Amino acid sequence: MKDVHNYDRDPDGSLYDPRVRAAMADFAGDPADPLTLLTFEAGAAVRTAYHSVERMRAHGSQGRGVSAGALDLLIRLNGSDAGISIGDLARAAGVSSRNVTGLVDTLENDGLVRRVPDPGDRRSVLARITPAGRAWIEAFREPSRLAMRAMFQGFSAEELVVFRDLCLRMAANQHHLADRLSHLSQNGEQP
Repeated sequence: MKDVHNYDRDPDGSLYDPRVRAAMADFAGDPADPLTLLTFEAGAAVRTAYHSVERMRAHGSQGRGVSAGALDLLIRLNGSDAGISIGDLARAAGVSSRNVTGLVDTLENDGLVRRVPDPGDRRSVLARITPAGRAWIEAFREPSRLAMRAMFQGFSAEELVVFRDLCLRMAANQHHLADRLSHLSQNGEQP
């Protein structure tokens, strides 16, 4: 992969991507409104960081025969002895039930997950991690720890807490905005 990450520093020492800044400055419009440009740059930085984490995660999991989506399910199932419904897995992962069904099929074929009857609902099944799935997670745990520590090298504990908080606040803002837009749409109003 060619090097596309050439960052510069603002006078205060903060990193920025000069290509993103140039593109966003043109797109954001009003140069008298620097906050809008910063929001666009921050959004682009979040996308860059997300892709970096996902590339690292995919690199680690695919060498072990499991996609990033399947890895996410295995990690969730590893935390549950009873199993989790397909619908609950889909909601937790933010994907469709159809997507989770396909991932569970793959994991079941690999012997890492099995479907079991839901004791609370005869019509439903739960996905449950198998002993082989737990062993897979254990083998993946230490390489994951090392990779995540490397990804966040140079971050203090306090910075990690602030970073986590900022990311989750942004996600909460998006959920609130999506709910508001859905409400407006249902009432035939324009945003």
